[in-house]
Amino acid sequence: MAVTTHERPPSPGAPKEEDRPGEGGRRLDSPLMLVLLMLVAVLAQGPIRGALATPVMQSWMTVFVAVVVQALPFLVFGVLLSAALAVFVPASFFARALPGRPALAVPVAGLAGAVLPGCECASVPVAGALVRRGVTPAAALAFLLSAPAINPIVLTATAIAFPGEPAMVVARFAAGLLVACATGWLWHRLGRTDWLRLPERASYEGQGKGAAFWGSVRHDVVHAGGFLVVGAMAAATLKAVVPESWLSAAAGNPVVSVLALAALAVLLSICSEADAFVAASLTQFSLTARLTFLVVGPVIDLKLFAMQTATFGRGFALRFAPLSLAMAILVSVLVGAVLL
Repeated sequence: MAVTTHERPPSPGAPKEEDRPGEGGRRLDSPLMLVLLMLVAVLAQGPIRGALATPVMQSWMTVFVAVVVQALPFLVFGVLLSAALAVFVPASFFARALPGRPALAVPVAGLAGAVLPGCECASVPVAGALVRRGVTPAAALAFLLSAPAINPIVLTATAIAFPGEPAMVVARFAAGLLVACATGWLWHRLGRTDWLRLPERASYEGQGKGAAFWGSVRHDVVHAGGFLVVGAMAAATLKAVVPESWLSAAAGNPVVSVLALAALAVLLSICSEADAFVAASLTQFSLTARLTFLVVGPVIDLKLFAMQTATFGRGFALRFAPLSLAMAILVSVLVGAVLL
């Protein structure tokens, strides 16, 4: 006669079999990893101090800290304002304020970026909301490009980063506005409706205003702050590690310098409230090349391409990204030749 045994189910608070000590192996949880890292840092403090004491590392840390400390207040202030814009200003306001004719709506939407500041992280969802509310896509895209490029926080940060070059502020405003308007008009002429996928729902739908505001602030601070740190590290590395002769060779060729800083702006993906301080540290390059860095960054970079793909679809992003990049380089070179 067979004997049937009934196993009792584990209680909800009981650890799983693989988590019990001595059974199924051991897991490294985050507190243990932190302790191990601190232990390694303590044991290796001698070599670490020696490495930090070298002239190269001291120069690297000086540039890195200077860029971060200068840019961080503008970054935080810009994130707060962009979150307020995205959450508390209804998209219907823009639809009522813009002219009905697309040719006039594009420059009005572009100028709205100077009045209503917002970083790249906020401009994409706001542009999506505008399209969903019936605003012509050309005007929404003009706002998308102008808001992070010519808003008051960005221009103030640029003036502080380039204290002896007031023309840089004027050039950045003029180039950013021209890129937004020209790209919007060109998209209105050549763009097709099926290239742009309408966003499915409003941003922050289903959340309270306060929760949406602080959620947007936390998201943008973490993401934009991370890109700022990466950008500051890259700028410090260029200043401290890359041989001066290499930078001088690239900076000495007008075409190479412009293309190099345009590519750097796309790769670093720095928030527009902070990119002026990184550009100011690249003293080997001409003002026109650094203007290109400042104009390209708010128009297209890696994070913007990802956000545009998620909001408007891959077909749109694959066409809009090269168009806006080419327009940004062309306009920045022309404006730099005239004003700088």
